[in-house]
Amino acid sequence: MGQYPRVAGQVGTALAVLVVLAGLAGAVTAVVRLRARRGIATAMQRATYEVLHTAALAAEPLRAGLTPANAGKAARHLRTLVGGAGVTIADGERCLAFDGPGGHHSEQFTTAARKALESHRSVVLSAGDLPCDRVDCVVRGAVVVPLAGPDGRAAAALVAIADAHPAPGLVQATQEAARWAGQQLALAELDSSRERLARAEVRALRAQISPHFIYNALTAIASFVRTDQERARELILEFAEFTRYSFRAHGDFTTLAEELRSIDRYLTIERARFGDRLQVRLQIAPEVLPVGLPFLCLQPLVENAVRHGLSRKPGVGMVSIEARDAGAECHITVEDDGVGMDPAVFAPGRADLDDGQHTGLANVDERLRSVFGDHFGLVVETAPGAGTKVSMRVPKFHPDVRARR
Repeated sequence: MGQYPRVAGQVGTALAVLVVLAGLAGAVTAVVRLRARRGIATAMQRATYEVLHTAALAAEPLRAGLTPANAGKAARHLRTLVGGAGVTIADGERCLAFDGPGGHHSEQFTTAARKALESHRSVVLSAGDLPCDRVDCVVRGAVVVPLAGPDGRAAAALVAIADAHPAPGLVQATQEAARWAGQQLALAELDSSRERLARAEVRALRAQISPHFIYNALTAIASFVRTDQERARELILEFAEFTRYSFRAHGDFTTLAEELRSIDRYLTIERARFGDRLQVRLQIAPEVLPVGLPFLCLQPLVENAVRHGLSRKPGVGMVSIEARDAGAECHITVEDDGVGMDPAVFAPGRADLDDGQHTGLANVDERLRSVFGDHFGLVVETAPGAGTKVSMRVPKFHPDVRARR
């Protein structure tokens, strides 16, 4: 208990400042300027500067994501903030980083972190919870707090190591520091999601219209120029409207109705090429037509069905498009009875989806996950000779989609 009255006093002052100014790490610059002009004269000014400066140093690696390297850089600054004898960051499977003593207790800290993550509650460990046969071990307790973001989810926990039974000041300091660190990790995930979305949008621009489709469409139109000029004129207009929609420069989102109109133009052109070999079945619930969804997330699925499912199938092929009302969601499927594919192509980590063999599927999957969450990605059911069915779920109401349409 020797150091804790002193630590608790320091932490109490620093903690109050951290709670009030947790989101203002940028204010360090202003404090530095104040110091340069007048000097930091009072104890409160010094405490403010030290806490903000330490928080800013910890924020930089945390905003880069929770890796062992970044955890190691942040741990020593988090140790200063909480005032513990040591600090570790554990994700429930291992300790990512240590600063200070206690490394030989890593298995016990990992178990405690797992318990805290599962219960979403802090865990206080006493000396009895941390048995050790080392005579030189200084670990006498620990405070384990999930690094939860604003949504309450946490992937790791902050462990403040104590050389005496954890005092209330250490518990409170660890809880507040963990809450602040969790917010930084949440911001890191937001930044990562935005980067993924930006990359996906760039790939979307490249995949909006397949070069093969353009060539085949113009060839089909040319075949009607002499034999059926009126049909050729209609196809040219359909092609013009299709390309205008596909190359539009504004809006990240569209409606299901607009996407289906573009798909109808695409299929009109493809039917001019395939003739009666291409059959289309639509089953669309009227109430889901206004549903918002990422721009060009349905047309690539239809193009994939025609180009890779039916074009290599002898005889007649069918493409079915269904959109139905499912309460708070709209369920959409694009299915063909074509040649099918090897399901292994869609295994995680495979690059095949981005090599042009399956137009835009990876792009669509990534954009859906970036906008709506990981559980809203594409579901692909296929096998050689059994056709392909691609399904997606879209929330009927999503504030971000409505704001950015």
